[in-house]
Amino acid sequence: MKKLLLSLILLVSFFGNAQIFDPVKWKTKVVQKSDTEYELVMDATIDSEWHIYSQYTPDGGAQPASFEYKDAKGNYKLVGKTVEGPYKKVFNDIFEVDEYYFAKTAQFKQVIKITNPKLKEVKVYIEYQACKEQCIQQDKTFTFVIPENKIVATVDTNEAIQATEQAVLTSNNSDTTAVEKVVASQDNSKVKKDKKAGKKDKAVNVWVLFLGTLIAGLLVTFTPCVFPMIPMTVSFFLKQSAKGDKKKGRNNALMYGFFIVFIYVLISLPFHIFQSLSPDIFYEISTNPYLNIFFFIVFVVFAISFLGAFEITIPSSLANKVDSASNKGGFVGIFFMALTLIIVSFSCTGPALGAVIGGVLSTDGGATLLTIAMLGFGLGLAFPFMMFALFPSMMGNLPKSGGWLNTVKVVFGFIELALAFKFLSMADLVMDWHILERETFIAVWITLFAGLALYLFGKITLPHDSPLTHLSVGRLLLALLSLAFTIYLIPGLWGAPLNLISGFPPPMSYSESPHGVGYKNMQLTTNGTTSELPDLASYGPHNIVTFHNYDDGLAYAKKVNKPVMIDFTGKTCVNCRRMEEKVWSLPQILPILKGDIVLISLYVDDRTPLPKAEIYETPNGKTIDTYGKKWSDFSITKYKANIQPYYILMDHDEENLNEPVGYTPDVEEYKTWLQEGIANFKK
Repeated sequence: MKKLLLSLILLVSFFGNAQIFDPVKWKTKVVQKSDTEYELVMDATIDSEWHIYSQYTPDGGAQPASFEYKDAKGNYKLVGKTVEGPYKKVFNDIFEVDEYYFAKTAQFKQVIKITNPKLKEVKVYIEYQACKEQCIQQDKTFTFVIPENKIVATVDTNEAIQATEQAVLTSNNSDTTAVEKVVASQDNSKVKKDKKAGKKDKAVNVWVLFLGTLIAGLLVTFTPCVFPMIPMTVSFFLKQSAKGDKKKGRNNALMYGFFIVFIYVLISLPFHIFQSLSPDIFYEISTNPYLNIFFFIVFVVFAISFLGAFEITIPSSLANKVDSASNKGGFVGIFFMALTLIIVSFSCTGPALGAVIGGVLSTDGGATLLTIAMLGFGLGLAFPFMMFALFPSMMGNLPKSGGWLNTVKVVFGFIELALAFKFLSMADLVMDWHILERETFIAVWITLFAGLALYLFGKITLPHDSPLTHLSVGRLLLALLSLAFTIYLIPGLWGAPLNLISGFPPPMSYSESPHGVGYKNMQLTTNGTTSELPDLASYGPHNIVTFHNYDDGLAYAKKVNKPVMIDFTGKTCVNCRRMEEKVWSLPQILPILKGDIVLISLYVDDRTPLPKAEIYETPNGKTIDTYGKKWSDFSITKYKANIQPYYILMDHDEENLNEPVGYTPDVEEYKTWLQEGIANFKK
């Protein structure tokens, strides 16, 4: 009787506290652009402290928004991609990726061209993730009414909005939207304000990129193709100063450096045109596996060139024409002098330049970041020429040319070859080929940096190397650094995290042995003995035995007479991972999860299709066709909650043992909750 009374009290308490969160309110409208083209506009108002993610947020982090335009075939065509407003970019230390999200407001637009004149409505299905302390998997279906009158009315924008805009909240039941027949664009002052705020978030990354490419430009000056050019070029400007025209010599030196920078910036300008034609081109490049393979091949070719197998050069006829043009006087001659340097030194700067362009193009940074990268690279290359021309007395501090220049070039070759495998890894991850899993990637890097160490110690010689009579201090230190890095990488083959290169190798889950080499299908019990992993279970975080099917987990709990802990979670849920890493791993909590409960983790964003026999529709018409949707619907219908993480302790009759909790970073509070539920189970 007491147990029944306790269960009733807890059940009432639970339903009094559980709630369905809906932190995002939507308004939709149709804007007629022409006789056959319409713009579908979806405006989101997001509750304070909540945010939703961009459709372009990188893989490996939170779930991006996705749009599905229903019944398009034969009725309408999409004109371009879904356009979204400016987002914020923030680094997530849990997933170790940048994430793009919207706070307070978000807007998505899609232009369509009607091909069926009888079309009356367009349905758009959207999936997204809303997060605060918990995350919520949400989906909506919007119904846009297409007007019968397809003649565009040219009217004042503000009047048209006030007279015709009747935007309504939508739900899974699909409400309709009003039509706004306007041609003039809306006021974009708010968009400009949001862009200004977004620039602040990107400032740090821009400076890191600029400084990195500036250093790269400085380093390539210490190569056989560039370094000898410094005294030759400086002597040209010194001759002008010697003739008594010191001011002219200094000005020409500055213009020479300016033109070097100008030419490199000029190389980036076509990418601005590409981006204007296709705003998503950089995102497509960064995620396209075949382009990543192309970058891999280019980097390998450049690296082999640096190692001395061959030289990548511009045709000599072009170089000769440019060199002859440099004899012209004035700024034109100086411009062609700068162009001659860039062409002649291409065999050394080309691979480094390819690394800069490929590195930026493989991100979503856009043409602006590419221009900043080229600006930094050009400044780095031009700086020594300008500095020594302006201050010739410093020339005496320059080291003499020699075999060390080729050594620098070879070191670049090893590093570029290592970076090439990052592009191959990205393609492999996207296509799920499992060709370059974590162990293979790390083994390749161990081989390359061990080879670099041997080369620097003089145990390996390559073409164009000078005889090595002794090790310079700099070469010895670099060799020791490469050897130390090689030794650091070795434990990664057995599952070490390798935080120094986090983000470069594939994740631990993309591995031949995700639990480490020597792993066996056994678990350590609380009394120190081992036992086999139960059927239909797997190892979750910290090797906790985990079921991913509700019925399988409940059946096992009955067999071993332990309470069940349901963990409504998500693969892209930040605070779910934070709970697992910061709370579950602690010695106060981990033994309880391993020994006293049966864990059932249900991923609400699992897109694995359900068997056809298990597909069903909810009373409001939503089709449940994936495991993620099934567990999300289960959470909503049974527990009246749609947040993640969400934890429930229950007995074998599927009755709650205490009040469910969400994100609980307080370790003692979470421990008390676990102990309370387990104690109630034992009564």
